[in-house]
Amino acid sequence: MTELQKKSHRTLELDKVLELLAKEAVCPAAKEMALSLEPCETLYECEKLQQQCEDAMRLAGQFGSPSFSGVKDVSSALERADRGGYLNMRELLDVAALLKTARMTKNYLEKDSQMQTVLDEYFMRLAGNKYLEEKIEMAIVSEEEIADNASPELRDIRRAMRNAAAKIREVLGKIVSSTTNSKALQDSIITTRGDRFVVPVKAEFKGAIPGLIHDVSSSGATIFVEPMQVVELNNTIREQKAKEKNEIDRILAELSSEVAAFASSIASDYEQLCRLDFIFAKAKLAYKMKALRPRLTEKGRTMLKRARHPLLPMDQAVPIEFLIGGKTNAVIITGPNTGGKTVSLKTLGLLTLMSQCGLQIPCGEDSVVCVYPRVLADIGDEQSIEQSLSTFSAHMKNIVEILKEAGEGSLVLMDELGAGTDPVEGAALAVSIIEHLREHGSVVAATTHYAELKTYALETEGVENASCEFDVATLRPTYKLVFGIPGKSNAFAISQRLGLDLSIIEKAKTTMDHQNIQFEDVIRTLEEKRQSMERTLEQAQRDKERAEKDREDARKAYDSIDKDRQALLEAARRQAQELLDDAKRTADNTLEEVRKIRREQEQGAAERNLSEARAVMMGRLSEAQRKVLEKKIQKKATPLPRALQQGDLVEIAENGMQATVAETPKPGERVRLMAGIMKLTAKPEELTLLSAAPPPKKKERGSVKFTPAATGGRASSEVDVRGMTADEAVSEVENFIDLAFRMKLPAVTVIHGKGTGVLRKAVHVCLKGKPYVESFRLGTYGEGESGVTIVTMKLK
Repeated sequence: MTELQKKSHRTLELDKVLELLAKEAVCPAAKEMALSLEPCETLYECEKLQQQCEDAMRLAGQFGSPSFSGVKDVSSALERADRGGYLNMRELLDVAALLKTARMTKNYLEKDSQMQTVLDEYFMRLAGNKYLEEKIEMAIVSEEEIADNASPELRDIRRAMRNAAAKIREVLGKIVSSTTNSKALQDSIITTRGDRFVVPVKAEFKGAIPGLIHDVSSSGATIFVEPMQVVELNNTIREQKAKEKNEIDRILAELSSEVAAFASSIASDYEQLCRLDFIFAKAKLAYKMKALRPRLTEKGRTMLKRARHPLLPMDQAVPIEFLIGGKTNAVIITGPNTGGKTVSLKTLGLLTLMSQCGLQIPCGEDSVVCVYPRVLADIGDEQSIEQSLSTFSAHMKNIVEILKEAGEGSLVLMDELGAGTDPVEGAALAVSIIEHLREHGSVVAATTHYAELKTYALETEGVENASCEFDVATLRPTYKLVFGIPGKSNAFAISQRLGLDLSIIEKAKTTMDHQNIQFEDVIRTLEEKRQSMERTLEQAQRDKERAEKDREDARKAYDSIDKDRQALLEAARRQAQELLDDAKRTADNTLEEVRKIRREQEQGAAERNLSEARAVMMGRLSEAQRKVLEKKIQKKATPLPRALQQGDLVEIAENGMQATVAETPKPGERVRLMAGIMKLTAKPEELTLLSAAPPPKKKERGSVKFTPAATGGRASSEVDVRGMTADEAVSEVENFIDLAFRMKLPAVTVIHGKGTGVLRKAVHVCLKGKPYVESFRLGTYGEGESGVTIVTMKLK
């Protein structure tokens, strides 16, 4: 990089941005990398650096930035260890901290192994060394202390020193607490002098405590005596201290030798960590600047959108739009003093340099930056109206150097080109310089006040005017850069607003060239129309945004109303259904009460359990229906071997239901049957005789109603234990269950009634212990409810 380029970079304040970057770095070496950062000159290199910054931002955003606080420069320590020297405790701790940081940073990407970045190579190069790291940390407690467990020998030495010190304190404790020695002692304390334990003795009692004198107080009133009883013990401690020092030196030498063995790996880790710290510093700076990655191009135009100067406060910097390059290889920026021309020029140059350094820039999305091999600038901070010849000469000297170095692909920025000399000569010289640069392939952006350059830009293809907007009403610049229209100096308008006599202004206008006056009037008219159109456009944009907001609010309101309407309809439907359900339950309950009253009136108190019996019958009917469905073939009645008699057990062929002949039928009449409490009639040819009527016997309370089939082993069963005690009921149920199992009945019914629930509980306890019972449950509505228990039998 040439001196002119370095000077141009300082002029554009790249060095100040790099200072901000250095503040974000942690390692001293990373800070040096930041301060010495230079723009790359090829698209490939720039894209590589930009990708590094972008990936660092992605990683930091997802996992946080890695910590580099443990990275210290250990290069000199490694060099000394490699030459055979041993490192002190501080240097060894720095090596351990570096190794720990390398290990943790290497594991940084383990949080998401699927994320691939260009930084993976830096992470993968990290080696770390957990063995050496832990060995140093276990041996060294701090910069001034070695751990007792650093070696067995050191542990034994320090144990011996502690034992000797304890014995000394014990002996001296007896001396200072003795009443015999109280007069001789200045204080009843134990202290040290020269690493030896002593006691303070009054000078006048010098011989009262035999021992060695190690010190005398400044007043001479106190002498510090080492009693003879502890001289040998103090000698032991001194000997152990010498051994301790030798052992510590040996430990440090051993650790230093380990460091030397891994010196190249440690040095590589240091280099990679510093590089990563530098890259993540770029990401931190981009985050603080609210910067974005620009799209880079090698041959094209720079298109900055909402670009801010990075060194200006965010709340004060006015975003600008800047277009240059491609077909437009020169931009002439005009406008009043302090209107933002120089800042616009610097923003273009500085953002270009930052992009080529791999830094993201504060601009809007879709911004494009062209990569230039050279960015050269002649920008002075002098803003006074009067410029001396020496100032012109200084600027011209810079321009001469720029003309020598600029060539194909250079970006040249010149502030107040041609100023400081005769306006006519200065304007002509400025046009000639711009044309020379364009002919040699450079891209030029220049600021000026000369009307000749405005005309030149209007008349020359590839050269475009740009102006910094100025509000004459407030005498304040807006700092907005407008392309396509030249700017006015507004000297007359500003002077008039400041109170200059109008006649003076009019007289000044008469001295101006007529064409210049017409040109300025055209510019003024165009500027007024442009600002008017911009205000109209802004108002239209606001109206559009307001209309879109109103439409969105209306849509949300409609959705809310429709949602409320649906909710109301759903609530009304639920309420109507609840009313219907309540009405249905009320009607069912009322009907059931009416039926219950009617049954009680017709049957009397002896048949109040009609519902339980009906439930049992319904269960039997359901079982019969199931069997019929499984067979799928309707059975035909077997011809009767004889006339039916009262008490015969028969089966109805149509549905397989079993019933008992209620009374002996007369020839040709239908047979009256009883199935539980259900009364039926059937033709004799529809019936199959299962078993003859049993001989009459005395009815026993709670007996089992059980009629086995004559041939097929079929049976229907139930047991009624109502009125029994709990023990009687349990005994009856046990016999009943045993018989049902032998007869291979799939299900039976135990009628215990509702009552107080004592019988039901006893029956359930009995059923739980029966091995033949698969399961049991209370009856449901229509089966007898809680007055009966339906038992499912184990058939296998």
